[in-house]
Amino acid sequence: MQANRPTIYVLDDDFRIREALSGLLDAAGYTTLAFERASDYLSYKKPGCVSCLILDMDMPGMTGLELQREISGMNAPPIIFLTGHGDIPSSVKAMKAGASEFLLKPFDEDDLLRAVEVALEQDRLQQIKRSELEELKKRYALLSPREREVLPLVVSGLLNKQTAAELGKSEITIRVHRGQIMKKMAAQSLADLVKMTTKLGIE
Repeated sequence: MQANRPTIYVLDDDFRIREALSGLLDAAGYTTLAFERASDYLSYKKPGCVSCLILDMDMPGMTGLELQREISGMNAPPIIFLTGHGDIPSSVKAMKAGASEFLLKPFDEDDLLRAVEVALEQDRLQQIKRSELEELKKRYALLSPREREVLPLVVSGLLNKQTAAELGKSEITIRVHRGQIMKKMAAQSLADLVKMTTKLGIE
């Protein structure tokens, strides 16, 4: 498997579909890994490369929607659903739960490849956001308990004098804390710091 190539996971209980998808995607330059059952996909140790999942809606055992719920919130790749039935309620559920696309079998190859590109771009952006958030968490961990107490007041727009009065500290002390916060968080401005705390969920 080439590390720089996106990986497309194919999960379908129909051998012919798995073969057709694998052939199409391999020819398009992707690394393809096919699975027959949801349990096989779940147990596979996945590398951290850019990827997406082409998922059959109607599988025995764990259905596509059930698998989508199972992996939700686990940094799962974007999902492209395939189904042999024009099940509108299921497609609505899938899309509301974050599916990238919903295609009917037999699928058009060009439509599928376009859907794959869109899903991979979504995953690239998601990975960038996750990486940025992890970096921000590392910076936040460098703050002292007092600096963490000062931070929400600073980003709320309070002046050093107001923050000092709020915490019962001297203005000079708050100025020092504020300088350390800006330095440790690598913030170039107050607006930059506000954006960081928003991403961290700090109010």
